[in-house]
Amino acid sequence: MILPYLFVYGTLRRGSGNRFARLLESQARLVGNARMQGRIYNLGRYPGVTPSDGPGDWVRGEVFRLTQPAAMLAKLDAYEGPLFARVPQRVYLPSGMHLAWVYLYKGTPPEGRRIISGEWIRRA
Repeated sequence: MILPYLFVYGTLRRGSGNRFARLLESQARLVGNARMQGRIYNLGRYPGVTPSDGPGDWVRGEVFRLTQPAAMLAKLDAYEGPLFARVPQRVYLPSGMHLAWVYLYKGTPPEGRRIISGEWIRRA
């Protein structure tokens, strides 16, 4: 299944300075700010998200529409590496719900490293 949407919450967000974020921004169209149910953790140089159905568990990020999904996702899969799995998730934009790819953390979240705000940029 090739979905055209990608939800990003960390180093792939606009303005992060990451070369893959710049690649994504240049080869995809920003749809807008969005959120998804989950928990975000500070893993050091980057965040990780795990799914959650808790009513207050939200992760904030951005949704992009990929112009060439297969090619872009292959590059991003290599960048994200074996600690992350690309899975379809419901994401919520002001205009409504979309199904989008999200890179979820496959490891055990570190104790005490949860970002309560749901926002990697704030890290609090």
